[in-house]
Amino acid sequence: MTPAQQVEARTRPGLSLETRSVIDVFTEVLKRGPIARIDVARRTGLSQSAVTKAIAPLIGRGLLFPDGASLAASQGRPPQPINVNEEAQLVLGIIVRVDEIYGVATTIRANILHSVRRPLPGPAVSTAVDGIAAVAEALLSRLGEAAGKVMGTGVVVSGDIDSETGVVRMSPRMNWSDVPLAGLLQARLGMPVVVDNDVRALTIAEEWFGIGVDTDSFAIVTIGTGIGCGLYLNGDVVEGAHGVAGEIGHLPLAPAEIVCSCGRRGCVETVASSAAILGSIREAQRDPGLTMREAVQLARSGNPNAVHAFDRAAAIIGMALATMTNLVGPSVILVMGESVTDYDLYEQRIRESFDQHTFGSARQCRIITRSHTFEDWARGAAASVIRTAVNEAIASRGSS
Repeated sequence: MTPAQQVEARTRPGLSLETRSVIDVFTEVLKRGPIARIDVARRTGLSQSAVTKAIAPLIGRGLLFPDGASLAASQGRPPQPINVNEEAQLVLGIIVRVDEIYGVATTIRANILHSVRRPLPGPAVSTAVDGIAAVAEALLSRLGEAAGKVMGTGVVVSGDIDSETGVVRMSPRMNWSDVPLAGLLQARLGMPVVVDNDVRALTIAEEWFGIGVDTDSFAIVTIGTGIGCGLYLNGDVVEGAHGVAGEIGHLPLAPAEIVCSCGRRGCVETVASSAAILGSIREAQRDPGLTMREAVQLARSGNPNAVHAFDRAAAIIGMALATMTNLVGPSVILVMGESVTDYDLYEQRIRESFDQHTFGSARQCRIITRSHTFEDWARGAAASVIRTAVNEAIASRGSS
């Protein structure tokens, strides 16, 4: 039996949660544990006795750690907070890029246990399926006997993704159109597979295990080869009626003479993505081998070509962030990329442009920059599986 065959063949990831009360309690502990029972009751609106009743089966199945409440009560001490047993169930998360595949095995809190990186020889769908399967098998092998705890695999790709059906409607970077990726992978791996947009999955990870735990509205903007945006508003990730939302990288705010990879003109990412910034500086310096770190150093030293490229990019990004903030009003914007925290001049100019274009109190929105790696994208894929499993439980149990 292969490691993948140890995982029960299902079409959607599942959690054994009998009632809506059990689901609500588990979700609160998953996101915020360790947490006191009284705080779970306050946040869910359940009575403390209902919380205690919901906790019992979760402890019985090993999803939560016993909190010692009974022992504490008998000894006259305050009860210990309850917490989730992170490794009771595990998840695989994978991101597919044009030339590489990154995968992680995580706990049910999306904390990384193992990671795998493999080259992708080409973007053909069959090649990608083979590569994803190889990464999944490698992760399952590293988990050993714990592979049987894996409840599903998340796979993220850039582009327009129907997360309900697992179909990649369009991915310009992969040159894919109408690819039933979840179905292909479920048949190959013999386990539930959730396919999602890469930025939306990153947003889900922040919703469940990051800045979204303490705020009901935020936006994530990712800067790399392209520019992506994920929105979390009024307590939920925005998916859009057709699976597309928050595409600020394709707002027509840049010069119209530049053609974007999407085939349109004047998109923000034609001048503001990391690839566009570096390409502009390489062309101006006549140095095709220039690295982004060298480009940053040129800008810091006052090189006019580098300063212009970063200033132009930052001004347009600031305008795009302001446009998005004026429309939907997030309280926090998290700007992420592999090297964005190195772009000190860039960050300052983004804020200046943002302030120039925001309306009224929207200017109070906080902008935070954070570097990240492709392991973070893969972790987002795992978080998408966790969220799907909880949502499936809610849909099947309703208000019972």
